[in-house]
Amino acid sequence: MAGIFGTSSSSTAILASRPLSSASKSSIPSLSLPLCTWRSRGRKLYGGVGVQLKKGRSQFHVAVSNVATEINPAEKAQKLAAEESQRPVYPFAAIVGQDEMKLCLLLNVIDPKIGGVMIMGDRGTGKSTTVRSLVDLLPEIRVVSGDPFNSDPEDPESMGMEVRESILKGEQLSIVMTKINMVDLPLGATEDRVCGTIDIEKALTEGVKAFEPGLLAKANRGILYVDEVNLLDDHLVDVLLDSAASGWNTVEREGISISHPARFILIGSGNPEEGELRPQLLDRFGMHAQVGTVRDAELRVKIVEERARFDKNPKEFRDSYKAEQEKLQQQISSARSDLSSVQIDHDLRVKISKVCSELNVDGLRGDIVTNRAAKALAALKGRDNVIAEDIATVIPNCLRHRLRKDPLESIDSGLLVIEKFYEVFS
Repeated sequence: MAGIFGTSSSSTAILASRPLSSASKSSIPSLSLPLCTWRSRGRKLYGGVGVQLKKGRSQFHVAVSNVATEINPAEKAQKLAAEESQRPVYPFAAIVGQDEMKLCLLLNVIDPKIGGVMIMGDRGTGKSTTVRSLVDLLPEIRVVSGDPFNSDPEDPESMGMEVRESILKGEQLSIVMTKINMVDLPLGATEDRVCGTIDIEKALTEGVKAFEPGLLAKANRGILYVDEVNLLDDHLVDVLLDSAASGWNTVEREGISISHPARFILIGSGNPEEGELRPQLLDRFGMHAQVGTVRDAELRVKIVEERARFDKNPKEFRDSYKAEQEKLQQQISSARSDLSSVQIDHDLRVKISKVCSELNVDGLRGDIVTNRAAKALAALKGRDNVIAEDIATVIPNCLRHRLRKDPLESIDSGLLVIEKFYEVFS
């Protein structure tokens, strides 16, 4: 996995030919989104329960002190049994090549605020296999037990309304540790299934207007994966744009008006030959990875042999990569915990913004994402400060899809970014 920490193949020669200077310490400002409150005819609707709400806007400045964490051996054994019974997933550590794609995925797991990754490349290059193999490496998070929105017991912005009400009342919350969830969004999904809809069973049996959460609720604090995202229907693209922009999903259905947190890592993959992605959605992806077909004959043979081994005996194949998988898990866990202490020098930040400005990148998302990705890479490498090499590694992936397209330009946009980077940083 040492190759993961390198740069993409298109810029390896350039990187090797120029010296870069290291950086000292500084910090990055974090973004925060406003809390959202909702009312429906004076009643809160959640899971079929109606609770009268007071008029006015509530302020949630909550310190959680009454939390009980459950560690049940029976539940742990049940969870392990469930994992064993699931369809075997190809190990992330066994994937040959595609270092740029793997690095982008790992950085998003370390810092979800990077904003996801768009993976474009030829068919049959292992895009969806790599994304789904990420499941084994995902760390555990603390969630409120039984909550359909995976509410964070300590972050009001990631709480469902019922959890907030319980905290304000001083009730004790039951907290469990669970793995970050990965949700697949099928191309044929309906808007009701994605956003949520009326719970017909409760409406018929109990006579109440109840909300049934959809895929966006399930993906909160997790990963939402869309394969062939460039073929996604426009009405679903609009839903994703709204949720990705605000971090909340608002549903208006049959007299029910409800909002719930929907903060997720958006991962998409597709083949550029099958159609372009709408610019509004493309800009919502924090990073962009390009995947090409492996041309080296020896590597192709190795990939075929490894796949044959996995198909013949998945359990034995997964066991052979268990040590590497565990090592990667530890690296990710350590990087997530150390991320807040990683600093980036003010001079490096100014140069990043200068690169974005001279490339005519619209908006400031490119600046923000490049800063975050460089810090995540430094944390993954075990350092507490960002150096210029970190920025050189991630900046093509952060800015490539944000450049204005010139139909007469034949050079790859990633190389344009690298050239501008060395022009500014040298």
